[in-house]
Amino acid sequence: MLPSTSPIYSYTYDLRSRYAETDKMGYVYYGRYLEYFEVARTEMIRELGMPYSDLEHKGIMLPVVQAQVDYKAPVYYDELMHIHVHLYSIPAVKLETYYELCTERESSPHAIGSVTLCFMKEENRKPCRAPQQFIEGLKNAID
Repeated sequence: MLPSTSPIYSYTYDLRSRYAETDKMGYVYYGRYLEYFEVARTEMIRELGMPYSDLEHKGIMLPVVQAQVDYKAPVYYDELMHIHVHLYSIPAVKLETYYELCTERESSPHAIGSVTLCFMKEENRKPCRAPQQFIEGLKNAID
């Protein structure tokens, strides 16, 4: 699922699994992984200098148009997760993000995923180009 090339930018967000997020088997419920990806992506965008709230104030929405998760091994209650977000290209209209969710317990990722979002103007709900401020923040982080 991850592209075969090296990412142009990576960001890691650490989060501990909570009891309310686990199922009867003691595993983190599968639906939570996309929430974890969202948290990491939101913080990555903030780190690049343009929080979601700034996008919204500028009339830009960022809806998800595709999401995929491959589950490899369960995450348990109270485990510290390292959620790696990778970008492989500078976005034009679509923001393609890739994820590896890891813990210290396993040598390989517990889950691998991808989420594609589309920059969209709120006023007409039509796709638009990524804001220049976002592109510049990403380019500065790459350099």
